[in-house]
Amino acid sequence: MKLCVPGERLCSIEDCIAGVGTYSRHGYILASLAGYVLKKNEGEELPVISVVRETEAQLLPDVGAIVTCKVTSINPRFAKVHILYVGSTPLKDKFRGTIRKEDVRATEKDKVEIYKSFRPGDIVLAKVISLGDVQSNYLLTTAENELGVVVAHSEAGAQMVPISWCEMQCPRTHAKEFRKVARVQPEYLQA
Repeated sequence: MKLCVPGERLCSIEDCIAGVGTYSRHGYILASLAGYVLKKNEGEELPVISVVRETEAQLLPDVGAIVTCKVTSINPRFAKVHILYVGSTPLKDKFRGTIRKEDVRATEKDKVEIYKSFRPGDIVLAKVISLGDVQSNYLLTTAENELGVVVAHSEAGAQMVPISWCEMQCPRTHAKEFRKVARVQPEYLQA
């Protein structure tokens, strides 16, 4: 199949009929999308020329899947996140998730304070515990040792270094900040 870009001349309007993803101008049929050129003969008339995009299935977060997400906002009851990856596969569409206060860690759930666990901009490894729908978000948990904050930046803008399961330190200012730190497994470490 031939690839094309928007505005590319595909053929003369005398040779084909413009289909999906195309338009005609000045006697020619041009592509309006980037994609693959598809020519179909429909009956005795001229063939229809179309441009179609790649139709690969979209990966969706599923219950039990480990996801990488970015914290967008926090409040005393939960942290809101955007899910970026399922496993090591990047997502094409944005999916929203929520990490509730009671799902941050496995023990001492009543003592959890969201602002001591996450901050906006943090990159977090979490597990999907419930699927979302149109109105609600995916429910996520970080209640395992391997789950939690993997990348965080200090107020000085430096990437922080984990110093315990609940603290990270800025290498520039040496200031310590509370986080629910993930003990990252070797299979998740990539350069």
